[in-house]
Amino acid sequence: MNGSANTNGRATVEQALARLNFKPRELQPGHVWLAGAGPGDPGSLTLEVLAALGQCDALVYDALVSSDVVAVAQGAELFYAGKRGGRPSMKQDDITALLVKLAREGRRVVRLKGGDPYIFGRGGEEALALAREGIPFRVLSGLTSGLSALAATGIPATMRGINKAVILATGHAAGTDDDIDWAAIARTGQPVVVYMGMANLPLIAAALLEGGLAPSTPAAVIVAATTPQERILVATLATIAEEAAAAGLASPALIVVGGIVAMRAALAGGT
Repeated sequence: MNGSANTNGRATVEQALARLNFKPRELQPGHVWLAGAGPGDPGSLTLEVLAALGQCDALVYDALVSSDVVAVAQGAELFYAGKRGGRPSMKQDDITALLVKLAREGRRVVRLKGGDPYIFGRGGEEALALAREGIPFRVLSGLTSGLSALAATGIPATMRGINKAVILATGHAAGTDDDIDWAAIARTGQPVVVYMGMANLPLIAAALLEGGLAPSTPAAVIVAATTPQERILVATLATIAEEAAAAGLASPALIVVGGIVAMRAALAGGT
């Protein structure tokens, strides 16, 4: 019976895809498509990105793209362009130059990033460079980790009665002259989701506290969301940095601060 159910399930998926009548665009030689792979789970790929991977002959991919997703681009030449904070990595100018070079060689190029290319993925910089060089390009959106990781771990990004907005911020420059105004964010009273902030978590937490957020404000760190390595730590703003350090949590991770984090306990019965 289980085998029959599984077969019927597969048929249902195939039939559903057929009913979509999805007709992917053709990736032309000399074109670059900037694509988002979502938060990590291959199930988060969009149909457009899946189709693009099946057409490319050159794949330039980031560190946060899983090997299972990379493997979809069978026959493509692979170019690793991983960028991880604090580790040796390819410079952005070199990545952009590579995209231009491959396009001018007449390659069918997919530039694959974790999450969405336009949400802290430097996709805008690459698109601008391609436009200036006269290279045809498209942007294929992906599920941004800042929202899909919350959903995957039982935290609603918005909740009536709790928040009317959600702020996406980068913590990469915390404590530098290029830092954002954490006090201004604190004064909004709205939840904030921080990308690339683990190395600066103590600074960020302190700045939000100084800006007026209560020490008891719920906070969480989500590591490697939607992957087998996923971990989540829930604490308060006053203790999150210390507890994350004690737990040995490290990037890739998102930091979430605000009342929406408290919903996780109420939604713990979900599957």
